[in-house]
Amino acid sequence: MAYKFKITRGNAVLNFSQEYCQSRCELIESDSFLKVLQKFIRSHSRRETTLYMYLHQFNEDDIALSRDLQNTLRMLLVLTDEQLISSGSDYACYLKDKKMFRKFVEGLYTFWRKLQRYAVVFNEGRSEGFQNVHFTTAQANFEELVLKTYRSIEETALGKSNKVYRQITAGVNAGLMVTNFRSNLPYEYRCLDDIPFIEQVIIHPPFIAYSKRNKRDGVFPEINYNPIEDHKFDPDQWFCYPAKIGKLIAFVYFNVKFMAQGVALCNLFELATEEEYQGRKPDLIYVYGYEDGEMNQAFYQDEKNGMLVSLLSANDYFDYFGYMKKMCLTLHNVYQLNHHNLPIHGAMIRLKLHDGTQKNIVVMGDSGAGKSETIEQIKGLGEAYIEDTETIYDDMGLLHLNEEGKITTSGTEVGAFVRLDDLDAGYSFKELDRSVFLNPDQQNARVVIPITDWEDVVAEHHVDMFLYANNYDSDGAPLDFFDNVDDALKVFRAGQRMAKGTTTEYGLVGSYFANPFGPVQRQEQTEPILREYFEKMFEQGIRVGQLHTRLGIKGNEKTGPKDAAYAILRDITGDTELKALSQDDDE
Repeated sequence: MAYKFKITRGNAVLNFSQEYCQSRCELIESDSFLKVLQKFIRSHSRRETTLYMYLHQFNEDDIALSRDLQNTLRMLLVLTDEQLISSGSDYACYLKDKKMFRKFVEGLYTFWRKLQRYAVVFNEGRSEGFQNVHFTTAQANFEELVLKTYRSIEETALGKSNKVYRQITAGVNAGLMVTNFRSNLPYEYRCLDDIPFIEQVIIHPPFIAYSKRNKRDGVFPEINYNPIEDHKFDPDQWFCYPAKIGKLIAFVYFNVKFMAQGVALCNLFELATEEEYQGRKPDLIYVYGYEDGEMNQAFYQDEKNGMLVSLLSANDYFDYFGYMKKMCLTLHNVYQLNHHNLPIHGAMIRLKLHDGTQKNIVVMGDSGAGKSETIEQIKGLGEAYIEDTETIYDDMGLLHLNEEGKITTSGTEVGAFVRLDDLDAGYSFKELDRSVFLNPDQQNARVVIPITDWEDVVAEHHVDMFLYANNYDSDGAPLDFFDNVDDALKVFRAGQRMAKGTTTEYGLVGSYFANPFGPVQRQEQTEPILREYFEKMFEQGIRVGQLHTRLGIKGNEKTGPKDAAYAILRDITGDTELKALSQDDDE
């Protein structure tokens, strides 16, 4: 990164390796501070606010005005407002109306905090600005410096007395430690060679990010040409997140303009270490946010190099974390189909009963079917009946055969991408200290929460129940089981759900095997694998059934998953006298 600081699409990126301020004076005098000040002035200039008109009367040139204000603030680090006025300084005019100047200081501070702020440092011995300060310590010190500078001007210079202090995140929202790793990519992908790799991510919660969209649309098509070959990449504009998606290694390259989508990956996919990807090519490559002026969002099977690769254009239409997550999983699933494994769009929970019995339950269904919501209800409602509950995976898993030919399952993600609307009130706030919130005040608000360890995710787990999450049908019991393969396949293959606005679909819709991330694109390849695995499940005594979550039926958004959770608890404990579903949970 040749730059010290940049602001792009509401993201402020600070290169601590190039510039790291350690005093109030250094901060105010820095080029980075001036850029923030200029951006603030431009935002007010476009709207012709009262504040801008007040400042503009003293200097009509916005660039010169920004420098004047920078110098005024620098002097207020050592002088009070009265001392600056009496000094006869050329900048005393800005304090003519003290109330307006205080409004300027408060406005500038608020403008800074509304930016998504990221610190980046290169893990190199030649760093000058960063010096030898540990990265986490550097971020904490920078946080303190920003607060101290603001309060010094607000209280000492302008005489505003505070009785309540709020230790808000005034520094950066997240930090990235990166390295210039020389990857072992095939020749066709050498255009990606100079992009720095992320080694460490530090998030300062609550991490709240906003994107241009809050829904995902359609499926990712497969194309017959390499979408990355012959493209050009500016290494100052890109980062690579080396992700472990299940047991696969994926190099996820994201444009700095979409920092929130890239940083949120750390709560979803395990960050691979250099030792894990050094000297080998990745299984998957994904380029997110390529500025080609197009609407590309396709994947390609590179048979020559044994990889699956994809590219998504930089476009407001794709500015949503669902496009980051689901393309990664599409690549993973196609890879697994090629290796005769069956990708499952679902969630798995491991329950340990008080008698020592362990039950592994897989709940399958498309987006909004109620998988995650039911599992969270089981966790909360089952405390009195179950010794321990553990979510192994929350959205995408696999069925595969072990060496003995037994069906086992494993997952892909260490985190969950959960719809806030369908969680119990207060749940997300309990996880505030480690969550990434995405568009929390909008419909389909989401939170990305780490839920389990990678070792547990990729371990081979036996399956006791394999259930389809039916969110559209209120007939029958909350839980019932199929007695033959064909009846089961009819429901699972249709993949129906009542769309809840998590995508752009509405009403009762269907998707082949409820998995538009691989099986839909490779239906002919998936079908024989699907039938083989279902036949084996029935042969091996795995109970295959249907779970009526009713999540898509109006008025049942909370009670549906709760009833489904109680049905599972009654089934696995054998206790038919478990609390009546109509009772208040607090009784």
